[in-house]
Order: sequence, then structure tokens, then C-alpha cells
Amino acid sequence: MQYPAAASTAFIEQIGQIEEALDGVVDHGDDDELFIASYLQGHFAVIARQQEMESDATLSSLDDAMQGSLQAAFDNKELDDGDQQKVLALWQRLLHQSQSAN
Repeated sequence: MQYPAAASTAFIEQIGQIEEALDGVVDHGDDDELFIASYLQGHFAVIARQQEMESDATLSSLDDAMQGSLQAAFDNKELDDGDQQKVLALWQRLLHQSQSAN
């Protein structure tokens, strides 16, 4: 059973914009970009859904949660340093695009 989102409509729209941008990278990126976007998408899907359940969710709280999730994965040595930097750079780009769009 999926519960309705508690977050603001504006926040839900920002989530949607980030999802669309990630999908665009997955659909049109090269193999390296596809790997990075797919990795980030896995974290984003989990964190975004958790944030949608919070009535006070913001892009800042989303960013904090994403940074924490990614850092935990990096601490587990899931990616090499170069790929970690690419994941973080893509996340920051997507976050900035979403902030700029609103």
C-alpha cells in the first residue's frame, strides 16, 4: 500500500523535475553517464519517497538526506573516487537545476 505524499505540491513538482532530468541522462547519456545516473537514481528513488512523506520536506532536507545516503555508500567503498565525484557532481547539477526552475 502506498500512502499519499505529505510534502507540499511545490516540493513534489521539484522531485518530478529531478526524476525527469535523471531519466534524460539515462535515455541519452553515454555508457559512463548511464552508469552514474543509474547509480544516483537508485539512491534518489528511496530518499525522495521518504522525503515525500514529510510535510516539512524541502530541497535542503532532500539534499541532506541524499548526501548522507551517498556518503554511507561511499564509505562502504561502493564506488571508486572518480565515480564518487561524478555522482556528486551530477546530484549537485540536478539539485541546482531544480532550484533554478522555481
